[in-house]
Amino acid sequence: MNLRHIDWILFGAIIPLLVAGLITMRSFGTENDYFFSRQLIWVGISFIIFFAFSFIDWRFLRRSEILISLFLLSIGTLTILLVFGNPVRGATSWLKAHFFSIEPADPIKLILIFIWAKYFSRRHIEIANIKHIIISGIYMIIPTLLVFFQPDIGSSLIIFSIWLGMIMVSGISKKHLLLIFLLLIFIFSVSWFFVFKPYQKERIITFLHPLKDIRGAGYNAVQSTIAVGSGQFFGKGIGYGSQSRLGFLPEHQTDFIFAAFSEEWGLVGVFLIFLFYGILIWRILRNAYLGQSNFEVLFGIGLAIFLIAHFLINIGMNVGILPITGVNLPFMSYGGSNLITTFAGLGILMGMRRYARDSHPEDATAEFLGI
Repeated sequence: MNLRHIDWILFGAIIPLLVAGLITMRSFGTENDYFFSRQLIWVGISFIIFFAFSFIDWRFLRRSEILISLFLLSIGTLTILLVFGNPVRGATSWLKAHFFSIEPADPIKLILIFIWAKYFSRRHIEIANIKHIIISGIYMIIPTLLVFFQPDIGSSLIIFSIWLGMIMVSGISKKHLLLIFLLLIFIFSVSWFFVFKPYQKERIITFLHPLKDIRGAGYNAVQSTIAVGSGQFFGKGIGYGSQSRLGFLPEHQTDFIFAAFSEEWGLVGVFLIFLFYGILIWRILRNAYLGQSNFEVLFGIGLAIFLIAHFLINIGMNVGILPITGVNLPFMSYGGSNLITTFAGLGILMGMRRYARDSHPEDATAEFLGI
């Protein structure tokens, strides 16, 4: 089997992140063997998908009818889930099967990246025309609202971030960008009074005043920042993170695994994790710029934005500079849906690498910018 099309530097950067997440889960004690064992299964499945997808010729996704069909299927799935889904922890975000659960909001992000890559690959030179922002925004707003009302603020924020990042890369004018931000302020103001539920308002208030209710709404944020800070330079050591082991830090295998990792590994460990994420993003962008056409270039950029958004939002809420929104940390947090989706996206990128242009990144960038 020929694996020369695999970017082994990219793949190698992922392995330490997976290992760090697994070690941190395992260090919580025997009661968390469930998460450790299940995550090993998800990692194995994700590897299979990654390599399998790398052998597929993805140029068939340039066809609009296929992407529109996938989009409509996704919207239908989200609608059915919203109407008929059974709430889990107050949110109807999961489709349950006999042995596992799937969060449809994750693969939909990948489908949207394809749609915007297709749309902007033909219209990026005309992006100054506001109609293209509106049309691409329609593809964003429909799934964003359906996900938001589950309610899943984190996924809706990720979808919006991908759209905003891709239109900025495509060359949006500063005037239109300012208009978007003014519209966001208006939408947030209306949502605060007529849409947000009480617990969602509490999260935002807690973000602004985390010490206001440290035993209630502000508990998670405070415990997370304590865990991150207590790691100091070298950390407390594997298995010696008191915040997670003693149960003070909630959701330490998912939303707050970065805080648990920081407590045990300290600033040195955090630096290494950031380094591997940086290498991963660099390799994604490098492969994107060598794409055969603007479709492949934009898909790779969209995938990078997807990972960057997850990374920044999760780290931000762990260190107390962003509200807690339930966004996990790629490759480290427990969960199959996001892990499989991420590996699927990377596998697709490797598949595109098989027919990538044999040129320098600067040449691809010049073509994309129309130079």
